[in-house]
Amino acid sequence: MKSDGSLGNANALECWRRLTWGAALGLGVAVGSGCTGLHLTTIKAAQQRPSNVAVYFRVTDGKGNPIPDLNADAFRIFEDDQLVSKFESKQTIANPEVAAIHYTLLLVDMSGSVSGSGTVDSLVQAVDAFAERVEKQKVALYAFDGGPDLYPIVPFGDPGAAKAGAAQLSSFKPKDPSTNLNGGVVKALDELDNALGKATQPLKFGTLVVFTDGTDRANRVSAADMEQHIREKPFDVFAIGLGAEIREDQLARIGKSGTAMAADKSAIVKAFGDVGARVDARTKSYYLLSYCSPSRAGKHDVRIQAFIKVGQDGSERVGNLRSDFDATGFAPGCDPNTPPSFDVTRGDLLAPPPDKHEKSDEKREEKRASRPARPTAPAAQAAPASPPPPSLPPPPPPAPATKPSQDFNP
Repeated sequence: MKSDGSLGNANALECWRRLTWGAALGLGVAVGSGCTGLHLTTIKAAQQRPSNVAVYFRVTDGKGNPIPDLNADAFRIFEDDQLVSKFESKQTIANPEVAAIHYTLLLVDMSGSVSGSGTVDSLVQAVDAFAERVEKQKVALYAFDGGPDLYPIVPFGDPGAAKAGAAQLSSFKPKDPSTNLNGGVVKALDELDNALGKATQPLKFGTLVVFTDGTDRANRVSAADMEQHIREKPFDVFAIGLGAEIREDQLARIGKSGTAMAADKSAIVKAFGDVGARVDARTKSYYLLSYCSPSRAGKHDVRIQAFIKVGQDGSERVGNLRSDFDATGFAPGCDPNTPPSFDVTRGDLLAPPPDKHEKSDEKREEKRASRPARPTAPAAQAAPASPPPPSLPPPPPPAPATKPSQDFNP
């Protein structure tokens, strides 16, 4: 397996070694400067008779950028480190909508400074541009002003409904011309959470996109409470700012997943289009890979490898994930397009930010290492081990023995 074609022979060999080592451990990322790789994050895995195995996962590059639009030929499947024939496995990228749903709530500032400034026509065009980019999502459009409540313009539905409903913004008259930005963000996150709770798919992902031209003036909710709510909700949050009143560092406190600035109303459409493209790419970087296992008995290790050609010399960027399954009772007659039966044992599984759990684990280990050693107590009086700090998310529990294991990163 080759690494980036621009590397020298010695560096290429070292990258190959690191990639091979990472694959053996299921890390999926090339290690070290100059090495390029892909990162595969397992969201959920399932198995069912007659011999179906399915894994839902995300693909990013080494910097966390999404890798969208890969087809089934971009993946290799190994069972117990033996390559499984594509013809035997009938591997396919199944329609992810049978297992997962992506909701995006678009929250627009319609306070007096926006509705009375002549920017509404540009805002309507911008919502159109955004809806065109997120064709695979369920999209809702909400507005806020200085009041305590949100204004539902368009409920969650196909992007076409958001485009059609955006024209209603032209006749919107704020009841309170102030700006309840902090409160609007908090309520929008709760609304997104409630809507996802009603979806029937086992895997649910949410995105909030906020447009505003200024800072909070209503002071109904503090900035600290808003930021805590953003941190606690496992959703992507993007923020789009208009004009000079709001600074980019203030916008970044809202847009934990990304921001865009529009200097004036002429740049609003582009800003919305750019964020729409990023939201769409993140959605399309999730894959439901399904195949028919040739195994008929026993427990097996499965490794999925993604690869992208990066040079005319056949160089590849690769990444791996590992899971396992029990083939007891497996038989012929498998259809890889059969919807998987994901067992969501911990409630709704929502999209975690890249590398969140990995960084939390590292911090937890650092804290443990820095603690002074405790005197050994008699076995009968031994105190239970201290739990992890409450501010850090606990690692996910191991999957049941009869289900493929989960391999969370973030």
